[in-house]
Amino acid sequence: MNVPILSEAPRIVVLGSLNMDLVLRVPHMPRAGETMLGQSLSQVPGGKGGNQAVSCARQGAAVSLLSCVGEDAYAEQLLAGLVADHIDVQHVQRSARDATGVAVISVDDSAQNQIVVVPGANLRLQVTEPVLRPLLQDADYVVLQFETPLQEVDQALRSARAVGCKTVLNPSPVQPLPDDWWPAIDVLVVNEAEATQLSGHPVDSPESAAQAARWLQAKGVGQVVVTLGSQGAVCCDTNTPAGVEAPAHWHRAPQVQAVDTTAAGDTFLGALTVQLASGASLDEATQWAIRAAGICVTRAGAQPSIPFHAEVATRTEASPWSPV
Repeated sequence: MNVPILSEAPRIVVLGSLNMDLVLRVPHMPRAGETMLGQSLSQVPGGKGGNQAVSCARQGAAVSLLSCVGEDAYAEQLLAGLVADHIDVQHVQRSARDATGVAVISVDDSAQNQIVVVPGANLRLQVTEPVLRPLLQDADYVVLQFETPLQEVDQALRSARAVGCKTVLNPSPVQPLPDDWWPAIDVLVVNEAEATQLSGHPVDSPESAAQAARWLQAKGVGQVVVTLGSQGAVCCDTNTPAGVEAPAHWHRAPQVQAVDTTAAGDTFLGALTVQLASGASLDEATQWAIRAAGICVTRAGAQPSIPFHAEVATRTEASPWSPV
């Protein structure tokens, strides 16, 4: 795979959440009414916005984060970690009314997880044109998801279109998208459940993922990637003549021993975005992102598990793909 050399750092703006993850290791997910003994409890920096910012930064991008935290110890821990990854946090806001967001994550012995998020200060995030425009004018991409108020996501999409900044949307937790959002999205990244809910096509295989990706792209999105966990990902590119079915490619994932899948999707998204900003094709970026996510799931925790560019570059597993 030909991977662009990062001679100049891509500039990425991330608008999203910051949470402190309280991670419970359990033998299996508890059933209704069941009390069990957990194996461990740890505090790990997380939140989709924070995870995606860290992934972009560790893949070599210059990253600015727009978020909101409380005035508490969790906020200080989260910000210190971001600064250590050389992320610009000068636009992270503080709320005196709400505590920093918290996510309670249960991870079982099969590496599957269940997550409950208490958004807290994330719901207080407000972005304005005077702040957004200068940031987006100098950025290659803005990365967005749904753990912050949707009106702020809408504002960022509009500002990005006005200044010519490309957009990456991860609509998680999934919600219906307004009709006028679709053509404002350059890259849409969804997992099986999100693709199913947005498209109305059940997704459980590469073939059904390709069907959903084409439906989503027909709404006006430039590029669509549907992640399939251990099955890899399906990507669908643009520039297809009218009346011609858009080509979709299934990229298989390497076989790894998973430990914790918590930040795999955010790792994938960050790696994909930086590769696209560096000039890679969608197929090349998808292959690279799969390898990054494959490293992530072999480690515990959210942000601590996210790999660096050099780590991904050393992976030499074959990444076969096929049309679907």
